[in-house]
Amino acid sequence: MMLDQLSSAGALPALALTMRFAGERQRLIAHNIANLETPNFRPADVSPRAFQKLLQGAISERRKSTGGGHGGLHWKGTREIERDGGSGLRLDPRTPTGNILFHDRNNRDLERTMQSMVENASAYRVASELMRSRVALLGSAISERVIA
Repeated sequence: MMLDQLSSAGALPALALTMRFAGERQRLIAHNIANLETPNFRPADVSPRAFQKLLQGAISERRKSTGGGHGGLHWKGTREIERDGGSGLRLDPRTPTGNILFHDRNNRDLERTMQSMVENASAYRVASELMRSRVALLGSAISERVIA
């Protein structure tokens, strides 16, 4: 019980959900890159803004129900972002990328795709570093060490 309370305190649930979203989106972007030269391929993406709105709603709901920053995040799926069983999520990409249609009927834009990949990887990196520092802080508190 105590471990559940620690793992759902503060920003940890939001960071974990952000990392799951960024990881799943990275797979989607990698699929778009792998099929960059495939005729008739239409790359698809999910909206990071929609995820941010979903996360904001879940955090606001947690604040209303618990009166603070502890407790799990209960979020409702959207058209593109759905719950996958327990604490996971599944992406159903429907946002067109708005790229240029080429003569082979492929809808691609390498620069935009690479920009999405870098932005997404950066979001994952920031969330994982914040998660690492929070977990290290919890570890120090549990072991009763003083952080210099």
